[in-house]
Amino acid sequence: MLWRILLLTIGVIACSTAAILIKASHTHPLVLTALRLPIATLLLAPLFFLDLRRRPHAFTRTHARRIVLPAVVFAAHLITWAYGARMILSAQANLIIGLAPVALPFFLHHLVGEEINRREIIGTTIALGGVLVLSARDAFSPGGSLWGNLACFVSMVLFAWYLALGRRNRDFGSIWLYIVPVYCLAGLICLVIAAPVFSTFEFNSRREWLLIIGLVVVPTLIGHTILNQSMRHLRGQIVSLGNLMQFIFAGVIAYFVFGEVPPLFFYVASVLAVGGVSAVVLSAPPQPRMR
Repeated sequence: MLWRILLLTIGVIACSTAAILIKASHTHPLVLTALRLPIATLLLAPLFFLDLRRRPHAFTRTHARRIVLPAVVFAAHLITWAYGARMILSAQANLIIGLAPVALPFFLHHLVGEEINRREIIGTTIALGGVLVLSARDAFSPGGSLWGNLACFVSMVLFAWYLALGRRNRDFGSIWLYIVPVYCLAGLICLVIAAPVFSTFEFNSRREWLLIIGLVVVPTLIGHTILNQSMRHLRGQIVSLGNLMQFIFAGVIAYFVFGEVPPLFFYVASVLAVGGVSAVVLSAPPQPRMR
């Protein structure tokens, strides 16, 4: 149990580096996303074909049609995240994106008919209060970015929608038969959207390529893979609360890399956000662990 918690912590830290790497890069957000997904797809493709070889009929035209909406939503999530993460403090961006568990029950209610209880509604209200505190501060204070908060909030909602779609599509033969096609189609969508600004990319910049590879390997492959693995062996509530702690690690890293120091309002908002998410997560029934 202890080593699984340690592994989860490593995964959370890996995911928290996404905002740092995005902010450190000078590449246009659209181009950054358009390069990130195809590279991730290429690295994960062997796992897809290995599973497809084992289950030749596990991915059909019906499955291909079902990944279209998740791919569109995921592409929109990553694009808005790339914009928002650059506009506000890294800790703040991770705190807002970590609120996905409070939006998830509402999508699950609509998509798969799961009931919403009173504690989830109360928790959502409290967590949204934290976002309002941050937004009010940024709206009326110099140096703040209300649009950055909005971009991250929209990205969070899109991410919750993407997770809910994944829950609805859990009948796919394996996670790779679902994730890899979604990444591939989302990458193609981003490439088309980024086409007008692709010429701005510094193809000869070793620094930019290293940051993009780091974005693919650390948060996308290592971080997300560990979180998916943790969901198989730990209670979903533990993983959700652990994932919320990304903002702490992102804040520490951003302090040393960018010299970012969150204002007092951020800590007030953090208490509200963590309290609200905790209420939502802990109100959910325990999920059976997979062996």
